[in-house]
Amino acid sequence: MPAIEIVDCGRGLQLSTSRITVQDLVPYFQRGYSHEEILRLMPALSRDALVVVDDYYRKHQAELDDEDCRIRAHIAEQIRLQRLKFPVEPREVRLARMKETLRQRQKNQNGQRRPG
Repeated sequence: MPAIEIVDCGRGLQLSTSRITVQDLVPYFQRGYSHEEILRLMPALSRDALVVVDDYYRKHQAELDDEDCRIRAHIAEQIRLQRLKFPVEPREVRLARMKETLRQRQKNQNGQRRPG
């Protein structure tokens, strides 16, 4: 069985035995999840691999937490920009607009009918 190591394959630090990244697990460590909880949530992760990542996290916690913060800020900014580009209307506004569209269609259909 190959040794389980933390490697960089170009998309961030990950396990040598899978595509699970260190950053995939950082939020669980930050929230204090037990190994059993993490293994239940990520069944593809072996206990040995989790121990390797946990050890790496504990040795580089400040750096990994900072990176996690930057990632979350970047994601939040991308979401903000998407919402500016495609604003989400309140449900009531969408319903009112749909009802008005239906009224206009019915009005147009009624106006086009000719008595036979």
